[in-house]
Amino acid sequence: MADENTTENEIENSAAEDAAAEGGTNVEATASDAAVQQPTEEAPRTLTDFAELAAVATGTTAPDRPLEETYNEPKIDERGRSYATGRRKDAVARVWIKPGPGKMVINGREIESYFARPTQQMMIKQPFEVAGRANQYDVICTVSGGGLSGQAGAVRHGISRALAGYEPGLRSTLKKGGFLTRDSRTVERKKYGRAKARRSFQFSKR
Repeated sequence: MADENTTENEIENSAAEDAAAEGGTNVEATASDAAVQQPTEEAPRTLTDFAELAAVATGTTAPDRPLEETYNEPKIDERGRSYATGRRKDAVARVWIKPGPGKMVINGREIESYFARPTQQMMIKQPFEVAGRANQYDVICTVSGGGLSGQAGAVRHGISRALAGYEPGLRSTLKKGGFLTRDSRTVERKKYGRAKARRSFQFSKR
């Protein structure tokens, strides 16, 4: 009788061990299936390879970025004007522009009265012509220092910067024309021992 009970207990224990083993196998299989089914997030692309960095530097490839044109906000005061400062040689011009029929007042005088030369008038109006805004803005300007040529260049520089501030979309057009670049050329200083910057004093052999 005791032998029969021992045999039954051994059979039950072996059955329990088999069930536990099968359960553990199922759990492991389920965990592995879940790990396989979970999507893996792709890490953001970084340029760590020297070949990729060299390709981007030479311009053969570009990183995956959307190209969007962004412009700055217009710089307009409470009176609807855009202000900028222009410089050329020793002249400094303070310029305000606002929408209008194209009237230009410089130091309280009309442009034809202040700048009598047609070439100087044409130089001042160039930014509006290039940008396609001729006779669409009024200009009020005060300029000081230098001569008429330098003052005309300073006014043109100020008009270009003010126009780019009023309409930021025109900045690229004006920049391509060179109107936003400050012309740094000035007269060369006189040197001691010379008559002028380069000219020597007259030499008399006898």
